[in-house]
Parts: sequence; structure tokens; C-alpha cells
Amino acid sequence: MAAVTSPETTPQPRVYFQTPPGTEEEVPQKQGRVTVKYDRKELRRRLNLEEWIVSQLMNLYDCEEDEVPELEIDVDELLDLPSDVERAIRVKMLLVDCYKPNDDFVAALLEKVRGMQKLRTPQKKGELTP
Repeated sequence: MAAVTSPETTPQPRVYFQTPPGTEEEVPQKQGRVTVKYDRKELRRRLNLEEWIVSQLMNLYDCEEDEVPELEIDVDELLDLPSDVERAIRVKMLLVDCYKPNDDFVAALLEKVRGMQKLRTPQKKGELTP
């Protein structure tokens, strides 16, 4: 069943399709592009980690979420570093303006990052991996 809007309400007519009652069909759900490219479980871990980082930064800086300083804690960058010592140094450099003790945060972050996988864009057929 289609309904056309009057030209007085909109400059160009539009057509809207409605499914008659009782004839609704099940439409298969498709995964989004991001979840097809990457492992859904790894994406969930990343989201949980990001939420945890924000809550910890709120505690460290004694502020609300929208007042947390813009810090770029890049998990993939941390994973590229060869050791936990270098990862800790990198995170502490990012927290240079935090005057609260942050050793517990850094240690917990490194523990959570350990075992994570880097998110890489899947290669198209025929492309060489770096």
C-alpha cells in the first residue's frame, strides 16, 4: 500500500510503502561492514576497554566524561611496542598532566591490553600485506 504526500507539505512528492497488517515477512539481519571486516569478539573487547579507560580517566582527573582531557591511548600503538616497560612509559607520557598517582591505572591497562590483537584492515584480494 503506498501513500503520496501532498505537494503543499513538501516541494517534491514522496512515496512511502507500508506493509499491510499480517503480511510482515522476516527480513534477515545483515552484519554491519565493521563486524564483517573484524572479529566481533575483538571489537567487543575494544569497546569494553575503551569504556573502562574513560571511567578510569574520570577518576584520575576527578571530572565528568565530557571533561576528560583528550588523550589518544591507541591500543594498536601499544601493541606495536616491544615490551610492557615501553608501553608503560608511553602511557605515562600521555598522562603527564595527571597529578594523581597513576601506576595502578597503567598496570591494569597493560594487563587488559595483553593478549589483545591488533585490528588491521583486511586485505583485498590481490593486495600484498605489509
